Amino acid sequence: MGGCWPVADVLAYLAGRWRVERDVRDLAGGAEGRFVGTTVFGPLDGGGLLHEESGTFTWHGVARPATRTLRFLPGAAPGTADVRFADGRPFHARDLTSGRYVADHPCAADFYRGEFTVADADHWRTVWRVGGPAKDLVLTTDYVREG
Repeated sequence: MGGCWPVADVLAYLAGRWRVERDVRDLAGGAEGRFVGTTVFGPLDGGGLLHEESGTFTWHGVARPATRTLRFLPGAAPGTADVRFADGRPFHARDLTSGRYVADHPCAADFYRGEFTVADADHWRTVWRVGGPAKDLVLTTDYVREG
């Protein structure tokens, strides 16, 4: 992915439907998986966006349906977002005003570091590095805006 494309308002940028392709690599065990599907960022009651992801995740040759829901609320600074899990627990902040953002999320014994990079109006990427006693993963997700 090329350089960074600044985004003045992350919620306005994300709104709509995106094609998603995610590669999952287990660095410790060598396994690789893949998720293919869509993410829709739709209006959320009270402001913000509801992130609904659905598709198929293939791991060890077995394909299964997979879904994920997040809430993107207006952040503390204009144009930023406060990302939360579906149940309202905090996940991370998101500020794409420079076109790139790094977020950390401790989760029990594991530590997640996400890097978000915007290529242009219709393409962005996340790379999550997950480390912990039982995890050593890299998840790379490419998003392409649909229609």
